[in-house]
Amino acid sequence: MNECYYDKRMDFFYNKTKTDTADEWTGPQLIVVLCFGTFFCLFIFISNSLVIAAVVKNKKFHFPFYYLLANLAAADFFAGIAYVFLMFNTGPVSKTLTVNRWFLRQGLLDTSLTASLVNLLVIAVERHMSIMRMKIHSNLTKKRVTFLIISIWAIAIFMGAVPTLGWNCLCDITVCSSLAPIYSRSYLVFWSVLNLVVFFIMVVVYIRIYMYVQRKTNVLSSHTSGSISRRRTPVKLMKTVMTVLGAFVVCWTPGLVVLLLDGLNCTYCGIQNVKRWFLLLALLNSVMNPIIYSYKDDEMWATMKRMICCFSEDKGQDRRSSRIPSTVLCRSTDTSGHYIEDGIIQGTICGKGDLGDKGNS
Repeated sequence: MNECYYDKRMDFFYNKTKTDTADEWTGPQLIVVLCFGTFFCLFIFISNSLVIAAVVKNKKFHFPFYYLLANLAAADFFAGIAYVFLMFNTGPVSKTLTVNRWFLRQGLLDTSLTASLVNLLVIAVERHMSIMRMKIHSNLTKKRVTFLIISIWAIAIFMGAVPTLGWNCLCDITVCSSLAPIYSRSYLVFWSVLNLVVFFIMVVVYIRIYMYVQRKTNVLSSHTSGSISRRRTPVKLMKTVMTVLGAFVVCWTPGLVVLLLDGLNCTYCGIQNVKRWFLLLALLNSVMNPIIYSYKDDEMWATMKRMICCFSEDKGQDRRSSRIPSTVLCRSTDTSGHYIEDGIIQGTICGKGDLGDKGNS
């Protein structure tokens, strides 16, 4: 019967698998890595929060496609949390971790990847439902979209917890991988092949849908008198989704290939030399997505810009009003009128969208 090593620290497994944990990551090099990582993570938190807030605030985004896009932004936000945890539990610190803490570190990364992947798959289904009916948005109800979002996170959490639930090498260290010293090599093969296959399927599906949209749009454009912008809307949405999918595949495929090679026990592939670069590439994916949303969708960018404008103007107003003594405001009706008029003008500029919504209701 094999002996299990649940009570060992990670240095035991790193030594057994001869894994490099970058003991030289000290001093200026470590500071530079932490600074860049912190900057990227802050950008991930702020930008993806803006995307989610834009979908909530703008009524034009209250459709299944944008709810799922907001959930994709939430997955990127979660990825930022996973990277923050990884930053402070990697390098020389890795050897000091307990087994459970190391499982948590990797489980967060696996959960974020799965959440993004399954979300893109659900978006593909939603786009297929709407495009085949030549509609901009599908007829999914809010209850069904909510159920889909809950299901996405349930699947993601389960897949992130699979090694913790038993598919590991704690009781058979001869099958431990090199990159993930307490993961079984068979699990790495399963994980990487599964994700790469899903990548391939989604790329084929999206290309097929996009070609269908282009063909139908060209046919209908010569027989209908609808506005050009309306006919182009489904194509613009598809371009946004395909750009997001393309960035996702480009950023994650190298890392998955490296995991596959490690699972196949490729000792001459030099995977230890490239693992950190591919992890950084995966981090960049969560940075790129909000940029893609705002660049490809004019309404999304306008909403985000309006929220940033209002936030900065509100802070400026609070700061300015705190500097004005009450006696000055009461001294002259002309002066108070000036400040009131100035506040109304700024409120009109910043709250233009809100006033329009109230007027329409």
